[in-house]
Amino acid sequence: MKHARYHVHHETHYQYSSTVSLAQQLAHLWPRPCAWQLCREQQLVVAPLPSQRTDGFDVFGNPLTRLAFERPHDALAVTAQLVVDVLAREARDFSASPAWEVARAALSYSSAPVGPDLLKACRFRFESPYVRLKKNFVAFADSCFPPGRPLLEGAQALMEKIFAEFTFDHTATQVATPLLEVLQQRRGVCQDFAHLMLACLRARGLAARYVSGYLLTQPPAGKPRLVGADASHAWVSVFCPVSGWVDFDPTNNVQPSLEHITLAWGRDFSDVSPLRGVILGGGHHDPEVRVTVIPVG
Repeated sequence: MKHARYHVHHETHYQYSSTVSLAQQLAHLWPRPCAWQLCREQQLVVAPLPSQRTDGFDVFGNPLTRLAFERPHDALAVTAQLVVDVLAREARDFSASPAWEVARAALSYSSAPVGPDLLKACRFRFESPYVRLKKNFVAFADSCFPPGRPLLEGAQALMEKIFAEFTFDHTATQVATPLLEVLQQRRGVCQDFAHLMLACLRARGLAARYVSGYLLTQPPAGKPRLVGADASHAWVSVFCPVSGWVDFDPTNNVQPSLEHITLAWGRDFSDVSPLRGVILGGGHHDPEVRVTVIPVG
């Protein structure tokens, strides 16, 4: 199969324990235009209706919707409906990528002029709110990056190591669980595994970014696909000076392809959260999120 088409339904619902008088929300819910995907249809339904809505882009070039609510409300529902075509990506020869030390040197500071691609990649080398750089992460990935190993072969080995040594457990962590705790417990979710892989790469001086999106999940044999049973997904993209950006999914030990839908990318989850904002009032509230990814045809 050379391409796939999906219908995506992403619902976020907040029920507040007290009235919200004012609110500002940022939504990363439109698929990012990429060489490997095209959004055919998109619709955003918001209740209550926002006082202001602005569609634009964030600092990383991701589509971003800004919502302002200036009237009291007790609940908020934001629903994105998408039809997205995903194309097969070009196969790459990982052994032909430069040694990881060469890639690191290309991203290091020097007096020589730096091209625009390298300059943009450099901002993904450093710490970010959820990705702290510690020696522990260098040590964890040591076996994946022996001297002279091609960069993309090392990244693939790191993906395989995380997949083999960590257990998916949605009860083990929260959004703000420190990465050192994830490393110690060897448990977490896709967000944790993506952040861990980022920390291992960046701590070694390499550039890598966090990618958010959706993944087509397969129901158990003989069972129907359930509405709302899917979830947002996260993976990693590694910068190679020769090949550009190459994606790796450590949660599933695969290279993202036809079953991955890209929404946005940034330094970590804090840059590309599907919906985040500030409110005045509201009391206690937890979001209820339902995601459905359905193959079309």
